[in-house]
Amino acid sequence: MLFSSIPFLYYFLPLALIFYFLAPAKFKNTVLLAFSLIFYGWGEPKYLFLMIVSIGAGYGFGLLLERYRQKPAARWICFCSVAVSLGFLLYFKYADFFLENINAVTGLELGLLNIALPIGISFYTFQMISYTVDVYRGEPAQRNPLHLATYIAMFPQLIAGPIVRYSQIAAQLQRRTHSVDLAALGIRRFLLGLGKKILIANQLGELCNAFLVSTEKSVLFHWIYAIAFSLHIYFDFSGYSDMAIGLGKIFGFHFAENFNYPYISASITEFWRRWHISLGTWFRDYVYIPMGGNRVGKARWFFNIFTVWMLTGFWHGAAWNFVLWGLFFALLLVCEKLWLLPHLARHKFISHVYVLFFVAISFVLFHAENLPQACSHIGGMFGIGGIPLASPEAIYYLKSFGFLLLIAVIGATPVCKYLWTVLEMRLAKNKGFAIVLAIAEPCGLLLLLLVMTAFLVDGSFNPFLYFRF
Repeated sequence: MLFSSIPFLYYFLPLALIFYFLAPAKFKNTVLLAFSLIFYGWGEPKYLFLMIVSIGAGYGFGLLLERYRQKPAARWICFCSVAVSLGFLLYFKYADFFLENINAVTGLELGLLNIALPIGISFYTFQMISYTVDVYRGEPAQRNPLHLATYIAMFPQLIAGPIVRYSQIAAQLQRRTHSVDLAALGIRRFLLGLGKKILIANQLGELCNAFLVSTEKSVLFHWIYAIAFSLHIYFDFSGYSDMAIGLGKIFGFHFAENFNYPYISASITEFWRRWHISLGTWFRDYVYIPMGGNRVGKARWFFNIFTVWMLTGFWHGAAWNFVLWGLFFALLLVCEKLWLLPHLARHKFISHVYVLFFVAISFVLFHAENLPQACSHIGGMFGIGGIPLASPEAIYYLKSFGFLLLIAVIGATPVCKYLWTVLEMRLAKNKGFAIVLAIAEPCGLLLLLLVMTAFLVDGSFNPFLYFRF
């Protein structure tokens, strides 16, 4: 079930909120878990069993880790807990990838399993690992299996994050505050995220699809596609994160931010501090630092960086283009750490152009169905293959989507947030204007919801990229 769908917006969510807020405090987690399981089982009921088994295993390992903490057995228990979680992920997400490559290298004809990917398995697997590792490191184990199940299965962030660490919301699972103000903030954040998804990301997705099916590709069209997809994936994923954070606030949870205007970055290092923050910090805390981080020799340090970024790419999908995408960023990050960062700091404009240039290329690689297509699209950006600089079709789509691209570029910067903050501060000084703003904002959000509903009823392009991960 998509957040950006009529069934979710007008059936599932209202019912979930009614039952949740009518329930006494001690039953709120029960209600939230029940609706989370319905949400997850909506499209693939058979994978509910897999999630329940994962939760049961994590619960048992957590209790064992707490019992044997400070003993040699704890390390092996932690290893087994991580191995079980990763085992499920490797089997369901990567089994066919490994079989295909074994066949290609050895000439064997091993049959593929053709397993459907359970939605959200990459995210809830990492959350389960964070729980057991946090318990191993000293966090109290969750003795109430219902609370742990609520943490893993919580529908606001189940499908595509942000990756919520157990230590961040352990206290909130026991006791949390609900208020009208917090719910209002959550509703506003949810609707703005929904707007980013439906009104910007979906429309940019149509432009990207037009490029992919075009038979009149040109250098200009390749660059339009690269820019459009870079903006598309940002508004698609950050919009979902906004919706998840907003829903969390409504239910009394405080999830960490997942995006912080990454396209204003002046280095790739800064970009990855602003893009998919929860994934970056997860790999830092659970892979990079345990491997030694940068507190080792230079050769080992480079090995740590390349390993982490290879895994980051592989986490996104079972294909070589994702692995190369991660290694591409690893190479850029190593270059920056060795000598580029001081030069970038002295040339702000060039540094921003550098980031946007390489990020656009990286997302062309990311979006490709295979490596030959990636090479073709990246080569086309530089005129390789004898394609023309421009074509009538490229000019047509540039004119048709030019205004949307401009809106997306502005929306990917803090400009709108800054202007809104200034407006609120100035209007707050005048009681009359403050009252007008208090009335105008909910009316504007309601109008936005009606417009988005019209788009959804129209049956427009409405996939979500990170469901495949």
